[in-house]
Amino acid sequence: MLSREEIMDIIPHRAPFLLLDQITELIPEKRAVAQWRLTGEEYFFQGHFPGNPVLPGVLIVEALAQTGAVVILSLPAFRGKVGYFAGIDKVRFRRKVVPGDLLTLSVEIEKVFHNIGYGVGTATVDGQLAATGKLTFAVG
Repeated sequence: MLSREEIMDIIPHRAPFLLLDQITELIPEKRAVAQWRLTGEEYFFQGHFPGNPVLPGVLIVEALAQTGAVVILSLPAFRGKVGYFAGIDKVRFRRKVVPGDLLTLSVEIEKVFHNIGYGVGTATVDGQLAATGKLTFAVG
């Protein structure tokens, strides 16, 4: 398990844009599982949507990308580098994510070729599918 501080040792994201609270599983170059607890105090809930707050889908995708970046950047060859979001495909949202939810983010890396990684991300809440998509990372 990696704490928020240990995650910051791997990826360059910082508050308020570090969206991961912890990594619960990490297999370098293969897979990571992360968690993000949504308290309702996050800045974006004030305007999306007042009276009916919902986590913006783009932030679910970014949280998946950060999870994937941890997988890729944990490799010795990429340590200290930056992972950039290079593409998203076939993203689908299946349920709302709201304050109080614990979002579990899983990214499976399918292939790493030179400095490009390809993976599949899944976001769930209480075992219910919230979002899925294919992610591409470029390391620079």
